[in-house]
Amino acid sequence: MDEIIGQDLVIKRLKAYVNSREMPHLLFAGPPGVGKTASAIALARELYGEDWMYNFTELNASDDRGIDVVRDKIKNFAKVSPIGPFGFKIIFLDEADALTNDAQSALRRTMEIFHKNCRFIISCNYPSKIIEPIQSRCVVYRFKPLSREAINDAIKRIIDEEKIDVKDDAIDAIFEISEGDMRKAINVLQSAASLKEAVDSDMIYATEGSIKPDNIKNIFDLVLNGSFDRAREYLHRILNEGISAEEIIKGIHKATLNLDIPINKQLNIIDRIGEIDFRITEGANEKIQLDALLAYLFLEL
Repeated sequence: MDEIIGQDLVIKRLKAYVNSREMPHLLFAGPPGVGKTASAIALARELYGEDWMYNFTELNASDDRGIDVVRDKIKNFAKVSPIGPFGFKIIFLDEADALTNDAQSALRRTMEIFHKNCRFIISCNYPSKIIEPIQSRCVVYRFKPLSREAINDAIKRIIDEEKIDVKDDAIDAIFEISEGDMRKAINVLQSAASLKEAVDSDMIYATEGSIKPDNIKNIFDLVLNGSFDRAREYLHRILNEGISAEEIIKGIHKATLNLDIPINKQLNIIDRIGEIDFRITEGANEKIQLDALLAYLFLEL
């Protein structure tokens, strides 16, 4: 459990359960790649020792999301007594926000009936999708996105152990792309390192298909200089290089938050960015919508 980084307060409280050999139902909420699954498995390993695999089962609710999974798999496991000198078993239900409401209602009763024999650890990205009766039966732990320091330390440790040639600007780029998701950060590093070359920030952005901050800066420079045709041409060139419209919108949104402009203009631009993003998600033409966003930036700036 000590190897889980960036969630010190949560880990400290989980260790207290290990020491007391007792725990309530738990709800782990937070974004992906921040240690929810790792924490659940680490808790089971430290509680049960070598017998942990016999007293712990993991189900992914995004695979089996109906009421049958509760009636069959979960109930059958919960009925059986724990192996060894332990008072309870653990069911880890990952991505539980994918469960239907009927399945969650059945799960609520199962949690009540088999409480003495079984504890549940429920993991989700969106706790608002978990019904209130389940939330009230659990102690809620909220996992936060990992900090730049935590991501950078882990990436540097991997670089040292794997002996990869990675530039400092590449490490910063990995954090910007991952946005606090350790799993994504490691995958980005692995993809870039597979080319067997020195890894720099350009390679990181190219491998992931993400837009570089310099590209966003150039777009705003062209907008502020009043050159709509050049800005539009530059934007289309970025699209043709394989950068998705979603990535461009995310980059413009992030840059807008740092613009030194009146707050009412900033709010108008953010509101329009949200509308354009929704339209593209619903299937509207990407180039037309990005042109519309670019035109709005010219009108506001």
